[in-house]
Amino acid sequence: MTNNQVNITIITPFFFPEPISTGKFNSEMAIALKNRGHKVKVLCFHPFYPSWKINKSNKGIKGIDIIRGGRFIRFTNNTTVRRIILELSFTFFLLRNISKLRKKTDIIIPVFPPSLGFLVVKLFLKKKTKKTGMVHDLQEIYANQKSNLIGKIISKSIHFVEKGCYQSCDSLIFLSEEMKDTAQRIYNLASSKLQVQYPFITINSENKTNDLESILPKDHKHIVYSGALGEKQNPKGLYNLYDYSSKKLSNVKFHIFSQGKHFEELKNSNTNPNILFHPLVPKENIEELYERSNIQVVPQLPGTSKGSLPSKLPNLLGSGVNVVCITDKGSEIELLFKKNNFKTIVTSWDTAKIKDIFEELLEKNHDMKNQIELSNKLFLLDSMVDKILN
Repeated sequence: MTNNQVNITIITPFFFPEPISTGKFNSEMAIALKNRGHKVKVLCFHPFYPSWKINKSNKGIKGIDIIRGGRFIRFTNNTTVRRIILELSFTFFLLRNISKLRKKTDIIIPVFPPSLGFLVVKLFLKKKTKKTGMVHDLQEIYANQKSNLIGKIISKSIHFVEKGCYQSCDSLIFLSEEMKDTAQRIYNLASSKLQVQYPFITINSENKTNDLESILPKDHKHIVYSGALGEKQNPKGLYNLYDYSSKKLSNVKFHIFSQGKHFEELKNSNTNPNILFHPLVPKENIEELYERSNIQVVPQLPGTSKGSLPSKLPNLLGSGVNVVCITDKGSEIELLFKKNNFKTIVTSWDTAKIKDIFEELLEKNHDMKNQIELSNKLFLLDSMVDKILN
């Protein structure tokens, strides 16, 4: 691991002040690298996720050089078209800033996805620049869920782009073993350059506010989903689960904290008074949100567990809240939960079964000390930084 100061450039559309998911992850990673004494530069878009609407921002992070683009981009509601717009626009943005990529960059960290931009600009990088890819999602896994002709064409295109990016990197860091093994198999990657590091905990248990009492009052129990709500979270399945469970469980409120297309569609069609929709909570209220939740739900669309590992999972487990994770049978999350005796994993979208699990968790008090201690050992930001600099 290098102890000398190096110049690190991170390329990703998603960055501070985006409040959740990849943007939050990238921001914390950049700060940690800066705190190690390195010079960090980020090429990113103005914040737009999860609303997919550009919000111009001049906010910065002290000690980090942030170069923004994408101010005039307009996304559509169609998921496929939206992703194409993102891939192409970010590629053009990187090409316009190619001199900044070449200048004073010892390590470049492309965060995948998107991938097309790096596939193009890698041709212009200096040979001595170390390329360390950070893989959040395997887009081919999600593209393979669509079996029509257009879906197959898109899947083959994604395969070509992702394979070219991954094979061009000197090292790759995946957020799960399952992702790493899948990518190694389908892209024929050398095992020597593949590493795994789970997402890291970013919350502080001491940062407790008291702003959410009116939303999550103590006279009810609360089952909560909070975060991005896209196709891979199976929004309709989540709503149906909530709707079924709300008719079987008394004195329980069901909440979705999110924004975006799927969120608005569910909110506008909702007729169940026990299912409540809220905007994303501010960063400073995350710890309070978890503390006031009796159960936090982590849903995954069936057949997609190989594509990603939810980056918020470490925060949830580390907070000590009851976590019900709905994933594929045999997935890494299932193995992780069983190995560490985390509660609770479900490997089907059987609404009656999941309702029974909700009921059991609500009726009994569980000692979460083991979950918190193990989480603090498993999900380490320092380990991620070490792998980048190694």
